[in-house]
Amino acid sequence: MVGATKISGAGTAAAAPAPGDESTELAARTSGLRKTYGRTVAVSGVDLSVPHGAVLGVLGPNGSGKTTTIRMLLGLTSPTAGSIELLGHSVPEHAGRALPRVGALVEGPGFHPFLSGRENLLRCAAMEPALHSSVLRQAVDEALERVGLADAANRKYRGYSLGMKQRLGLAAALLVPRDLVVLDEPTNGLDPAGTKEIRRIIAELHAAGTTVLVSSHLLAEVEATCTHAAVLHKGSLVAQGALTALLEAGGPNLLVSTADNTAGLEALRGVGIAAREENGNLRVELTDVDSPEVIAALVQAGVGVYEARRGRAGLEDIFARLTEEES
Repeated sequence: MVGATKISGAGTAAAAPAPGDESTELAARTSGLRKTYGRTVAVSGVDLSVPHGAVLGVLGPNGSGKTTTIRMLLGLTSPTAGSIELLGHSVPEHAGRALPRVGALVEGPGFHPFLSGRENLLRCAAMEPALHSSVLRQAVDEALERVGLADAANRKYRGYSLGMKQRLGLAAALLVPRDLVVLDEPTNGLDPAGTKEIRRIIAELHAAGTTVLVSSHLLAEVEATCTHAAVLHKGSLVAQGALTALLEAGGPNLLVSTADNTAGLEALRGVGIAAREENGNLRVELTDVDSPEVIAALVQAGVGVYEARRGRAGLEDIFARLTEEES
């Protein structure tokens, strides 16, 4: 497990790194982060840890504080209280030292509607301190190709679809190599092919050692692309850690394919084993019972067992449990 990991509300906790080690293992962190708007508390006491090289998925329902937390992390809005460290620099005080190493797409892209995609990107590239004027066009062309917009590069931005606008925003974030890439709902407006491309780009960034922070409400996407996850609910951080640890914290279960699920449910419940039908199988949580007991109960009741396999809670189950517990 990389970096500082905390799993709250999930029934398990992992050891944090020794004092003095965090600064070298974390790409970003917040401590006691709080943001209020009048009497409204948008973010409350968030201690977020983003390990170097991780793909961290920030999850939460609408209004949970995801975007507000990201905006504070990037120095786009000032916190009411708490501290922020981004790539070893305090934010917002020294944001200028960290932000050139950060690529971000937050709350949707904003470009000039009457300029083409290429012209918009050239303007963005001209403001990149790491890009020499002699390589601006090359960097823009490579970014457009990377996000699949090369064929639409000369079209006016106002004629772009929502998905194309998202792609152009991502291209702007990837004009130069970054240490940290922050993507707020990057698959918004994308079709399945576009979503697959975003997965590919995130995988490439991860393979290159880039830290990626992805805000999303699509749990399946986070489970497919992220190594770590953080769950926000009503402005509070209710869980964070390595994705595998969060899923394991949900507890193991047994999925059984039977000849007669109705008879199987009756047989298991008759001996005090809680079970439910799920996607054509019987699912038994292995908290107070083990796998052999489940199979034996079915066989003794004359229920044919075709297959039995161990499973674990999905991210959707964990998310629902955490947000319900904190309600």
